[in-house]
Amino acid sequence: MITLDNISKHFGNFTALSGIDLAVRDGEFLALLGPSGSGKTTLLRIIAGLAFPDEGRVSFNGEDVTDLKVADRKVGFVFQHYALFKHMSVVDNVGFGLSVRRRGQRPLKADIRARAHELLDLVQLGGLGERYPAQLSGGQRQRVALARALAVEPQLLLLDEPFGALDAKVRKELRRWLRQLHEQMGLTSIFVTHDQEEALELADRVVVMDKGKIEQIGTPEEVYMAPRSGFVSGFVGDINSLAVTVVDGKTRWHDRMIDIDPDGAADGPARLDFRPHDVALGAEGSGSLPMVVTSAYRKGGDWRVEGTVGGAARVIEVDLPADGPQPRAGQRLSLRIGRGRLFREDEEARR
Repeated sequence: MITLDNISKHFGNFTALSGIDLAVRDGEFLALLGPSGSGKTTLLRIIAGLAFPDEGRVSFNGEDVTDLKVADRKVGFVFQHYALFKHMSVVDNVGFGLSVRRRGQRPLKADIRARAHELLDLVQLGGLGERYPAQLSGGQRQRVALARALAVEPQLLLLDEPFGALDAKVRKELRRWLRQLHEQMGLTSIFVTHDQEEALELADRVVVMDKGKIEQIGTPEEVYMAPRSGFVSGFVGDINSLAVTVVDGKTRWHDRMIDIDPDGAADGPARLDFRPHDVALGAEGSGSLPMVVTSAYRKGGDWRVEGTVGGAARVIEVDLPADGPQPRAGQRLSLRIGRGRLFREDEEARR
């Protein structure tokens, strides 16, 4: 179990992390999700011992490891760009961490090679041990990097954008494989990503970060379906946003009321967020949203329809069943928002 208490980190006048509190459960697969500059990689490096906090404490199973170096923390680290030694064979790359241990802790050379070949079989690269990194594909090199991280028998596996340098098809294949490997080995794993799909597919829980702070912690379902802030709502998944006003317990958009319950929100300006799949075609009139189609294309089993609302330049995207005709540019649609979330403008401004 990993516990972070009030972790802060500064680089000159820039605050990379501010008062981070986080508990990672034993055997959990946790994602740190956020845009560039949100602090997620800095936090991962502090957990690893590759960087140290200015304030706060890092604990592994109740033991304070804040000042321990990476070599003393028993962590495996996988980087985005593999960091393999080009002049070493694959099997020697995998066994490197064991070969540089202190003399009293270093296994025999034969045992290191045996362990490396065992791990190559585990990551489905058996028989490629005598090749060099340049002779492997990007996906294969990333598997070698993972095998090397596992060779030192870590109690914690840390991955920093592990699939960021790979194409979409390979990323998808490796994501599925990594989840299976995590469950098979029973490790505690933490990975950094800015890819929302990756976080939602792989993680048991997602930590959404922005500007050095944690915005929300929850299961993929909680983060996607019940975002606690406008930032999380806008960052995780596709979203449409409209400026509305809460009036007497009802939601008003321009001159009409729309069928969204303010859920107790106080009167005043607000932002209505809804996802493309949260709408359906309906009859024109009170409670509906008028849309003029600008384009439509097939996305899976739906038409992804783009258009403007209320004659304004505001573009929204909605998903409509593809069993109907493809909407045409200039066509007028009447939309009913089945589900949405309101965020008060003044509350978001204070965040």
